[in-house]
Amino acid sequence: MFKPVKTKKIYEEVIEQIKKLIVDGKLQPGDKLLSERELSEKLNVSRASVREAFSALEMMGVITIHPGEGSFVRQVSFEGMLEPLSFLLQVDVDDVMKLLEVRKILELEIASLAAKRATAEDIQNMRQALQLMVDEVNSGEIGVAADAEFHFAILEAAHNPILIKLMSAVSDLMTSTLQFSRQKLFLQKDMPKLLHESHCDIFQAIIQKKPQAARKLMEKHLTMVEQAMLQLKTEEAAALSTLNDVAIDHKIEINFGFPS
Repeated sequence: MFKPVKTKKIYEEVIEQIKKLIVDGKLQPGDKLLSERELSEKLNVSRASVREAFSALEMMGVITIHPGEGSFVRQVSFEGMLEPLSFLLQVDVDDVMKLLEVRKILELEIASLAAKRATAEDIQNMRQALQLMVDEVNSGEIGVAADAEFHFAILEAAHNPILIKLMSAVSDLMTSTLQFSRQKLFLQKDMPKLLHESHCDIFQAIIQKKPQAARKLMEKHLTMVEQAMLQLKTEEAAALSTLNDVAIDHKIEINFGFPS
């Protein structure tokens, strides 16, 4: 049922094998796992690696550990399976562009749904996120937090809990995989201003309840981000300006005026 581990990231391989047994139905909710000693012998790894894998699986919500009794498979919820999915993707993803492609597939429909379903509260949340971007950039920051808040406001406006769960997994993956790249993205010349203007265009389409326009504008926005990311992969990091210089060069006017 198990196979010897031959990898540098031993605890990750242990996690993958246990998860596969659950997905294949060979381990059912409530089943007791082998002890650390037994599993380490079966997999030919150290007990420390098994212990680390068990701890990670418990944090993911896949198993529960009862001291003195053992480790048991949990009744895994949808949320519980998304975290392991995010974890495995984090191990496997080696192409930033593929990750952005996944984001585009989801966010185009999310923008369209938001244009159909956004409530007054949703609109206000988007408006606040856009204002926050202005405030962040004008105070010397680069607007990453506000950018994320705006996209999450659109996600909530779609009013689809499954999409929220899926995008949360993708967002976590992007944060861990693209954190440095996203910071460099915001440091590119005029990028904070361009992103803000692009967000405003999407916002306009949503409040005007134009699903197709929202979809197209979101595609345009994410394509711009993809192209910028691709450019970053071919440029030297030294060519980028410092954070403080960029904040001065790319100041956004506060009085951009939102429609009521």
